[in-house]
Amino acid sequence: MSALCVVGDALLDRDLDGRAERLAPDAPVPVVDGMEAHDRAGGAGLAASLAAAAGHDVTLVCALGADAAGARVRSLLEQAGVRVCDLGLHGATPEKVRVRVAGRALVRLDSGGESRGCGPLTAPARAALAAADAILVSDYGRGVAAEPAVRAALGAAPVVWDPHPQGPEPVRGCVLITPNAGEAQQAAPGGDVAAAARTLRERWGAVAVAVTLGEKGALLCGADGPPLAVPAPPVAAGDPCGAGDCFAATAAGHIAAGELPSGAVRAAVAAASAFVAAGGAAGWSAGAEPAAPAPDDARALAARVRAAGGTVVATGGCFDLLHAGHVRALQAARALGDCLIVCLNSDDSVRRLKGPDRPLVGERDRAAVLEALACVDAVAVFAEDDPRSILRELRPHVWAKGGDYGVADLPEAATLAEWGGLAVVVPYVAGRSTTKLIEVARAG
Repeated sequence: MSALCVVGDALLDRDLDGRAERLAPDAPVPVVDGMEAHDRAGGAGLAASLAAAAGHDVTLVCALGADAAGARVRSLLEQAGVRVCDLGLHGATPEKVRVRVAGRALVRLDSGGESRGCGPLTAPARAALAAADAILVSDYGRGVAAEPAVRAALGAAPVVWDPHPQGPEPVRGCVLITPNAGEAQQAAPGGDVAAAARTLRERWGAVAVAVTLGEKGALLCGADGPPLAVPAPPVAAGDPCGAGDCFAATAAGHIAAGELPSGAVRAAVAAASAFVAAGGAAGWSAGAEPAAPAPDDARALAARVRAAGGTVVATGGCFDLLHAGHVRALQAARALGDCLIVCLNSDDSVRRLKGPDRPLVGERDRAAVLEALACVDAVAVFAEDDPRSILRELRPHVWAKGGDYGVADLPEAATLAEWGGLAVVVPYVAGRSTTKLIEVARAG
């Protein structure tokens, strides 16, 4: 377990979720009633809570007002397993209240915006900074990151800095700084995002700058070579509220575990995308896990498509060396329904079926190649010699196989019949096979 110290401005976020079924008689505005309040720690508090949920030992150095909102933030953080070192805020604890209907915000009401500055660095806070494997500065422009004693105490551990336009410049020597595109170009105007990242890395004396690009992922600029573009997995819909905190917290956790900035940013992009898909901060506080998508999502996907009245299609095989015959068959299978799940033989299963010199490509890489295809919605790896067990879990409507088969030759047909499913054969490209590819490669 890595020790992570988060430094920054904590807020109280409150969602008032209700329903709107009519307009007010005295104004053209919706009437929202039946509201339920959902509170969570926001700002640096959300970043700390996410890091604690990921399994890190987290201490938050923040500044809370001496008021009910401050007490509520402290209580929420302690419930999340975060130790709180409160420096004392000069003013009221900031609150952000969103009135929402059907998961969409109608209006946001802010208070405490005039609060700035904090008390001096305390001995417990200094000890937490000294003991940390990494430090995340989550700046929301309220004064904690600008406190001279706090800044002077940074540097004993690798520092990840999530900046804010109203906050101070990061301390020099940060391992990773994570502005969004707007912040980066505001701080370094006159060029594209890559140019801004390079300028800021030099100005701030950082090892690397990762500019977050929303649904496009992130761009990582280091000292040498071209920037690293890290694309985000597609997200059909979701709430981006808190995605930046999820990105920064994930990156800091991976830096604390000893990873390079490149690996930390890749993990952070995947986690932030999953966080958005799960409903953002509101969805996470309601119990969703902000974890990166995994192949086991195949089961959840099949359940969702069935519940929506759609058609689940599955196919299977080893897919050791993907070739044109595979791709054509997968495209044909996907056209038969609303999602396509590939049941993939595990490495041990392939060895039993194909011999000790197979597979040439491990199951993780085979799954990654399949998942990259637009026609494949999910991959489910199974360990048995045939897919009947995984099919009973997925219960697809259609089982599609490409190749020189008749339906009578498919042993899975009887399994599909158990719940009224159908086994079919789809067209394939003659003369393409993994075995032939291997033979050609060996001959060459």
